[in-house]
Amino acid sequence: MDVTIPLPPTTGTEARIALHGRFDAHACPALSTWIDDRLAEGSTRLSVDLSDVTFIDSTALAVLVRGMKHARSAGGDLVLVRPSQTVRVILELTRLDRAFIIRGGTPRVAAHA
Repeated sequence: MDVTIPLPPTTGTEARIALHGRFDAHACPALSTWIDDRLAEGSTRLSVDLSDVTFIDSTALAVLVRGMKHARSAGGDLVLVRPSQTVRVILELTRLDRAFIIRGGTPRVAAHA
């Protein structure tokens, strides 16, 4: 990730962050720490804006899944917000679009043969 931008929460239990650029193994520790810190502070509703993410790898997907599981264990959830077309395709190919709550963005249109 080139830049992560914590966004102001809308409630006391919500934490939001926007990711930009490449979301790969190199960038994962920063998001993992952010998730752990927010959950430790009592935020249970985590929102990750992926609208400006240009690349995502399997390690990044694993961090998101881990965060989702931890948030759900705390009685909340991790929501993906406006995933870019690149990210949405990967989520659909891995079927993770069925596991996550996804807010905003346009679903990919399947080609019919």
